[in-house]
Amino acid sequence: MPIFHAMDPPIIPRILWTHLEQHLTLFPAVALLGPRQVGKTTLARAIADAPGHTGRPEPGLYLDLENPRHLDRLSDARGYLGSVRNRLVVLDEIHRVPELFRTLRGIIDDRIRDGERAGHFLILGSASMDLMRQSGESLAGRIGYLALDPLDIREVERAHAERLWTRGGFPRSFLAPDEAASALWRRNFLRTYLERDIPMLGPRIPTETLRRFWTMLAHSQGGLWRASVLARSLGVDGKTVVRYLDLLVDLLLVRRLPPLHVNVRKRLVKSPRVYIRDSGIVHALLGLDTWDDVLGHPVAGKSWEGFVVETLIRAASDRAQASFYRTATGVEIDLVLELPGGVVWAVEIKRGIAKAPGRSLRTALDDVGPDRAFVVYGGDERYPLPGDVEAVGLAAMVEELVEQVG
Repeated sequence: MPIFHAMDPPIIPRILWTHLEQHLTLFPAVALLGPRQVGKTTLARAIADAPGHTGRPEPGLYLDLENPRHLDRLSDARGYLGSVRNRLVVLDEIHRVPELFRTLRGIIDDRIRDGERAGHFLILGSASMDLMRQSGESLAGRIGYLALDPLDIREVERAHAERLWTRGGFPRSFLAPDEAASALWRRNFLRTYLERDIPMLGPRIPTETLRRFWTMLAHSQGGLWRASVLARSLGVDGKTVVRYLDLLVDLLLVRRLPPLHVNVRKRLVKSPRVYIRDSGIVHALLGLDTWDDVLGHPVAGKSWEGFVVETLIRAASDRAQASFYRTATGVEIDLVLELPGGVVWAVEIKRGIAKAPGRSLRTALDDVGPDRAFVVYGGDERYPLPGDVEAVGLAAMVEELVEQVG
């Protein structure tokens, strides 16, 4: 991973850099997906311009398809892109020109016939399903996908973990000079998404309705999905509220965590849990601007739970299956990770001091039978708990999980 020079705001080295390099050596085109302002453009331009990293003799070419001057160059897309054959071309906001995918297919096929098999185009998009469908249909077998998430605990100094939880992982929010500036950035981020980005990327939904829906999800962070309850509150039908959720999931802003289904003689819940993926966005939706605001709000525990869930799922990589376990009587485990090789880890999440597992957790562990069980809490000390359970801080848990999945 390269060392970046300081900028305003500073550029933080991203874990995805290595994976992106690997994909560019395997696929003619790579789609880098993720929410707006998560750092896709910064990462793409850095890797395109890094000498030797793309295997091409010249620096990359960046085209922002929201820029009229850049868009004009593609009036004859095949001719223009054919003239920059020795450069990795970064195409930002490609959803604005969906017809470009067919052109890319022809160019890629020509180059493959000439023996150039990988590293031609790096496509950036805000993770709409339309983008994925368009690229999948036109570039099937020629494109690889990667998702860039907000910053996580591996990409910041360990001493800044609490700030990461409070402000979230969008770089400009995390790196803001103070809490007030971070909160202001997040409020404007939400407004821009609601008024501009979501209408452009997905079906048209009244801005105020979607804001209310998003805020309801923040209030019920980590709760079971209750479509009928939300639908009544919004004055819409159940199918409509499911469509709202699908949109936010497609845009990588919300996570649906499925329930674990195991062969036990108990009635298990069938609804997923729903988490807003970035804790800073949770706090912004609820008007929690400072550390003290967050700690004094009832959502603090569930916000921390969502932060841990998101961090561990990212660390486990896409080779793992994540779920939760809950019976109809409330016996539950916050996170169950099925890791490569059939290894199962169970994770209970606590914001405060990790205590001996209660009866409910012991019963859940007996039901699931994990290979290892942990309580991830807000401290740093590691110590054993009764019943072969370990109390561990988040950073240490991430390190062990990364080592386990390789």
